[in-house]
Amino acid sequence: MKTIVFAGTSIGLEEAGKLSNAAIHGPVKRGDVTQVVKQGYDLIGIIDGIFFHRAAVGHREILEALRKNVTIVGGCSMGALRACEMDSHGMMGVGKIYEWYRDGFIEDDDEVAVATNPDTYESISAPLVNIRCTFLSAINEGIISSSQEPRLLDIAKATHYSLRSYYGIIKSARDKGILDEQTAACLLDFCRDTEVDIKRKDALAVLSRIKDFNL
Repeated sequence: MKTIVFAGTSIGLEEAGKLSNAAIHGPVKRGDVTQVVKQGYDLIGIIDGIFFHRAAVGHREILEALRKNVTIVGGCSMGALRACEMDSHGMMGVGKIYEWYRDGFIEDDDEVAVATNPDTYESISAPLVNIRCTFLSAINEGIISSSQEPRLLDIAKATHYSLRSYYGIIKSARDKGILDEQTAACLLDFCRDTEVDIKRKDALAVLSRIKDFNL
């Protein structure tokens, strides 16, 4: 199958190419799916995409591609959002974030949104889905309590997606008296050293599924 994957933020372009044996493109935007279908691609993986500041990949262009028997696999970020919305039409959803959207555990686009370096697509803010998983891991490690975690998430949610960082969230929690100095320092070290990168895990799942189609 002639295969292309849209990535670059949740996983680097070079690594995505090596893991999928596919052509790799930067984050998908409006019109890209239509264009690659015209170029003869019949297997499309969507991981990362552009939204908020430019038109996002459209539902109609995905539907038209599916009607032409193009296989589309999505997960992780924009791929998870569109797969949740289009799985009843035949788009294939992969990964935990897709399941969260599908099951209503999360709903908002900003759960996966990040600010990026426009030249490299690299993320320069922390995605809320990663923050959720990392704070849950911190509970399991006994660093924070189950009563502190939702208050930390409230701070994260109230912060614009482009400004989210573990440092900013934890500093705000310390200033509000949610965390004491020692707990705040311990949590910050934990987040920096052992962040649970669920977006990367789901990006790898998409690439694995794409590669399976071409075995």
